[in-house]
Parts: sequence; structure tokens; C-alpha cells
Amino acid sequence: MTQRPVATSKSEVVAALPAACSDERAAVEFWERHRWGDTPNCPRCGDTAVVQMKAKDGSRNARFLWRCHGCKQQFSVRVGTVMEDSPIPVRHWCHALWLACSSKKGVSAKQIERTVGVSYKSALFLMHRIRFAMVAPDGGAPLGVNGGTVEVDETYVGGKPRKKGTRRPGRPSPKAKAPVVGMVERDGRMRLLHVDDLSAPNLRGAIKEHIAESSRLITDEYNLYTRIGRDFEGGHETVKHSDGEYARGDVTTNTIESVFALLKRSIYGTYHNVSRKHLHRYLSEREFVYNFRRVDDGERMVRAIQQADNRRLTYKQQIGRE
Repeated sequence: MTQRPVATSKSEVVAALPAACSDERAAVEFWERHRWGDTPNCPRCGDTAVVQMKAKDGSRNARFLWRCHGCKQQFSVRVGTVMEDSPIPVRHWCHALWLACSSKKGVSAKQIERTVGVSYKSALFLMHRIRFAMVAPDGGAPLGVNGGTVEVDETYVGGKPRKKGTRRPGRPSPKAKAPVVGMVERDGRMRLLHVDDLSAPNLRGAIKEHIAESSRLITDEYNLYTRIGRDFEGGHETVKHSDGEYARGDVTTNTIESVFALLKRSIYGTYHNVSRKHLHRYLSEREFVYNFRRVDDGERMVRAIQQADNRRLTYKQQIGRE
């Protein structure tokens, strides 16, 4: 089914949000406008021959349903999105999505629980569905296409603080922390991946999958990057942090390290605790906000609504029973 985005501006979206976050009809119409634009269509068959179902007094149906003349089915704006089969009002979805798209360091499920009055379990599931919608379609295009420069680094997040004096030379792998590989193209997009461990196969697989071979690779002196870097046509350059070197001309990993700083502030300051099982969802949220950092908050929210189309995340899938 083809998405039909509607032209909008920050002022239009922001002006409509107070009503969309407090009134159910305004929320449904807000989502319909930015999902379908001027051409509503059936999420099941794609037919545009659809009509709004009305109540006896001529107002909209209490469930805001539509009827498709093609497949003869009823549907609402929830069908075919991350909201499908959710009993949570659409106005709460608008509120949570707005906070997720406009907060530089994210929003926690506990805050959603407090502000909209749903249970923590519902708030957590709602936020996981929103993060699922923020995943780039098809994983996104490779970074560094056409010879761009890509910085790569790795870090550990979560777990308990490392005891003083326990860090060994090289790359320790503390079991309490989750390893994350970060890749960012200069003045471009970013990718964050949770890997099982920082072994050579995992690191090579992540870099090969997400970075174009025509790019120029910049890393620190970690020895696993040496062999991987030989495959890149643009070359491989390193900075040697162990000697106190953090920049040599434009050879630096400061951009990806700044990304890691924001990620850790989100986890330690906003989420407080993130399980390994769901870490990839939080990374998707941070990745989405960063990759659309040059558009205003209104445009970013509209993009998230459009990405939520044709996305489903059931509770069984979330908890790993499917």
C-alpha cells in the first residue's frame, strides 16, 4: 500500500497537538491526516473507495470506523499500524509519540504512566511499539555510499559500575554490560547495533552489513579493525587513544563518541535501566531521533506516524514467545 504523506509544517503540527493529546476525535483525525493525507485508503486491500461510518445523528461513528467498498471490511486508523488491537486511546499514543520525537534524551515508560494514567505495563508496551515503528525500513541504506567518511567505535552500556582498577589493557568484556557498536557518517546518518559480544565475526558482520565498501573508515586502534579496514576502498585511518591522540586533522572518532554520550545520558538519566533483551528498541529510538535531527519536531513526528504504517508488534513477539 502506498503512503500518501500530507504537506505540513512545524506550526501546523504543533498547533494541532494539544487537542490531539487530549481529545480522542482530534487525535484520530490528526493520525488519519498524517497517515493518509488527502486520500484515505483501506489498510487491508489498498482500495481508496472508502467512506466514514456515521452515527444516527450524522456524527462520526463512536469507534471512528471506515468502510471499504473494495473488500467490504470495516477498519479504523489503528488497523495496519503499531496501534492495532491496542485498547489504549489514540490521544495517549499521540502524547507518547510526541514526547518520544521531541525529547533529545528520550522519554521513559514511567513518565508516560504518570502523565496519561495508564498502567506501567501498558505504558511500556506502548513505548516499545513506538520504538518498533522508528526502525528504519529495510534496515536503512548503507552508510558512506559514494566514498563518504564513516566513524566506527564500540561501547558498553547498562550493568553495574565497573570497580576501580579492574579495567585491563585492550577491550574488557564486562558481563554485566551490553556491547553496542556505533557507526556514523560525517554530516549524515547513524546506526547503533547491540551485538552479543565484540568478537571479530560479530564486528566484521556489523560493519560489512551497514557500511558501503566504497567509504573511508575511521576507528581507534583496536586491533580487530585492522583486518576489517583493508576491505574499504576509501582507506582505513585510526586515532591512537592510548597515546592521548584524539584528533589528527579530520581523523577523529569524536562524532561517534558524542553519539555514545547522548545514548548513555538517555539510559542513565531517563530510562535508568535497560535490559539486554529490549536494548535494540531503545537504540532504534535514539537512532531515529538522531537521523532526523535536521528536521523540526513536527516533521519528525509526521515521519514516525508514516513509518508506523504496516508495522505490527504483538505482546507475544515483544516478550519473545513467538
